[in-house]
Amino acid sequence: MTERNYFVHESAYVDDPVEIGAGTKVWHFSHVQSGARLGERCILGQNVNVANDVVIGNNCKIQNNVSVYTGVELEDDVFCGPSCVFTNVINPRSQINRHSQYLRTLVRRGATLGANCTIVCGATVGRYAFIGAGAVVRGDVPDYALMLGVPAQRKAWMSRHGHRLEKRDAENNLVCPESGWRYAEAEPGKLRCLDWPEDKALEPAK
Repeated sequence: MTERNYFVHESAYVDDPVEIGAGTKVWHFSHVQSGARLGERCILGQNVNVANDVVIGNNCKIQNNVSVYTGVELEDDVFCGPSCVFTNVINPRSQINRHSQYLRTLVRRGATLGANCTIVCGATVGRYAFIGAGAVVRGDVPDYALMLGVPAQRKAWMSRHGHRLEKRDAENNLVCPESGWRYAEAEPGKLRCLDWPEDKALEPAK
């Protein structure tokens, strides 16, 4: 028998077949359903459900009481706060079976979903976007956007390091107060980082 290189708490259920990457931890009362694929170094907190055929990237943190439903995909480095909500049917009815009508939801690299927020199915949440606690997202979210309210609206930009971008340099670029990295509004409603490739993860913390 091959020794597994990930951890599953004795109270958790992991169906067969699933793929779980090295260093991933599945904690108390969680359930990973068949066909799911979890990357490396993920943490699934207490009472997390990962439904059939869900794809989760590397280094994702899913906090307590989150259900990641079929049709949802998380790229690398996504943070899901406690009790955040995904859906996969836009117009559910108990009497009508809509299993064939699941809409895809994509959460891109590095995004943060705050506690108790709701991501209505069919949306794409952009890279390093930050969804505030309790917000309700009803459509696509730009990269680096700070989304607040019901329905959620962009209130500011956030850096990759999780800081609201307010300070500007002499060239009118937004500057992260922690890293010093610069961000430019290439066109209205779109931000890009000038000091790190868009598709490259941050270096691990020292």
